[in-house]
Formats: sequence, C-alpha cells, structure tokens
Amino acid sequence: MGTWVQRTAQTWLVYELTKSAFLVGLLSACQFAPILLLTLVAGSLIDRYPKRRILIITQAGFLLLGALMTALVFFKVVQYWHILVIALIYGTLQSIDTPTRQSFVVELVGQKDLINGISLNSTIYNLAKIAGPALAGLLMAHFSIAFCFFVNTLSYLAVLLGLFLIHQVNVVATPSKKHLLSDIKVGLAYIWHQPNIRLSAALMLIICTLNYNNNVIIPIFAKTVLHAGAQTYANLLSATGAGSLVAAFLMSYLAQLGLHRRFYLIVGVGTAVLQAALIVVHTFGLAMVVMVAIGFCNMIFLNQSNAAFQFDIPTELRGRIMSVYVLLTQGTTPIGSLYAGGVMDLASGLWGFPACGFVALLFVIPLLIHNRQLVHQWWQN
Repeated sequence: MGTWVQRTAQTWLVYELTKSAFLVGLLSACQFAPILLLTLVAGSLIDRYPKRRILIITQAGFLLLGALMTALVFFKVVQYWHILVIALIYGTLQSIDTPTRQSFVVELVGQKDLINGISLNSTIYNLAKIAGPALAGLLMAHFSIAFCFFVNTLSYLAVLLGLFLIHQVNVVATPSKKHLLSDIKVGLAYIWHQPNIRLSAALMLIICTLNYNNNVIIPIFAKTVLHAGAQTYANLLSATGAGSLVAAFLMSYLAQLGLHRRFYLIVGVGTAVLQAALIVVHTFGLAMVVMVAIGFCNMIFLNQSNAAFQFDIPTELRGRIMSVYVLLTQGTTPIGSLYAGGVMDLASGLWGFPACGFVALLFVIPLLIHNRQLVHQWWQN
C-alpha cells in the first residue's frame, strides 16, 4: 500500500513540476529500464541464494530511498533530476526484488497450492492497489506530498518485520559454478521450447508494453480530458484496483480448476479493446466504469500469465523463468511509457489510451492467427 501511495504522489509531483506528459513517461521509463537490463541476470542469482535473504536486502534499500525522497520533498529542494536518479536506483533494486518475490510464492505454499497462492498474492496486491491511490489522494489533499513519501518509508518497516518472522523448513537454493550467461541461456531455452509458455510470453510482450501504462496516462487523462485534480486521478487508479480485486477473488475461486486459457485470450484482447474505446469517453462516471473493466482484464491476464509460467516447471529454473515473466510485465514498460507520453504531448491526453489499445490490437490479432492451432487448443481448454 505504501508503494502505491508513493507511485501516485510521485507521478502527480512530476506532472506538477514539469507539466509534460513525456517527462512523466520518462520517469516511468527510468524506474523500469533497469528491469529490462538486469532482470535476466537477477533470475540466475535468485536460483543460487536464499530468497528471503535477498528480499531483506532489497526492502531495506527501498526504505532508504523512501526516506531520501521524503527529505527532498519536505525541505522543498526536490528537482526533476533527483526523482529520475531515485527512480533508476529503485528500478535496479526492483529488478532483483520482483522476480524473487514471484518465485518465493511456491516455496511458501508448495506446488499443490501454487495457483491459490498466486491468486492470494494478487488479492493482497490489489487491495493495496485500491487503498494506496485513494489514501494518497487524501494525504495530498489534506496534508502534503511529502507526507505520502513518509508513509511509504514507514511501510517498509512492516515488510521487513514480516520477512524476519518467516521461518522456512526447506530453503531452496542451488549454488552453481556455471557462468551467469550460461544459466540465463538455459532458462530462455526452456521457455522457447515450451509452446504454451512461448505464446504466453509473446502475448505478454505486446499487452504489457502497450496496455499497462495507467500510471503515465491516467494523471494526464484526469487533468486534460476530465479537467480534474489529484483526487480524481487517485480515484481512477483505485477504480482499476477495484476491478483487479474482483478478478483476483474470481481467480482464487476458480483456482481449483487450473489454468483458464479461453478466459486468458478474452481478457488479453479485451483490455486492448477497452483502451481503444476510451477515445469516446469524456465523463468521470463512464471513465470509472471503464477503468474497473480494464483493471479486471489486466488482473486476470497477469494472474493466468503467472500461472502459465510457474505451472509444472523445474524448481531449479524457477528464478530464471520468473525473471523473464517480470521482464515482460515490467521491463518493457519504458517503451510503452515513452510511447504513451510522446503521443499525449503531440496529440492530447485523450489519445493516451486509444493509441495504446489500437496498436496492441494490430500486433495481437496477427499473432493469434499465426498460432491458430495452439489458440484453438486453448479455446477448447
């Protein structure tokens, strides 16, 4: 929840400082660029060392960054370049932290309850995604942006306490004398030779690059299309979180049935269609409804992608395979963020979502046609 408070406040702060949609996109690109560059290497390291120990180090790093951001804003000395540098360091830590957390789930719950564990993790994440932006809106309106960063800093103390309280009976770590590049190649080769994972990866590359830029688009959409302020921006973010939460509960209920490939295809195409449809949305009420639907589709897509990557894979490759999952869900964000920000600067905030939705459809439809035999199998699943 603290992370969502910080993300919401940080994006609004940058737009207030710069008045540029492109520079908001550049911020997102700086935060996620290290994931694009470092995550595959991190995946190999994750398989070699105890994951809890790695998480304690990364979370302590996030705490220090939160404290630095709080001080810069509180003393009114923050500049745009400060935020970019902190975002780069944050992204570097995140490139290790996120695949570690994703692969840590199965160690905590076991292979039998993996899909339930993924759904539970998604539910908690999306409760925070609803509460965080809403809380950020209240804190910015009644206190200050600096207080948002302070709340985020305090939140890491709870995370670290939780990590220290976890006691594993069997710690999964596979020390290796192989070169890191050799380990990375083994993970990539496994994904390439598994048709189901390969198609999921291709869909994720398109959808996550183009249709997961809410943090960049929504503040500009709120200000230039809906002519509203920080609270509306926070409400729209919370609406996507509400849709995601409903989806997470649904996936948790359906987890006993395994993967839902047909549903996966529907929501993958659906999120692009919904974003394209925002070209005709100019009112707050209708925008909230569409944001709920987008959040619903995005959550199911990520949930099923996560399950497809983790389902029945070798334990010793889990960190490397999940590093590819994180690379696709977050590492390609810089490309989409710069694209969306550039489009909105050249056209207007109204074109942020449609430009992403229409282009995604232009890539997804040929991909599905090319893999029509596998798509047919998924549809029958």
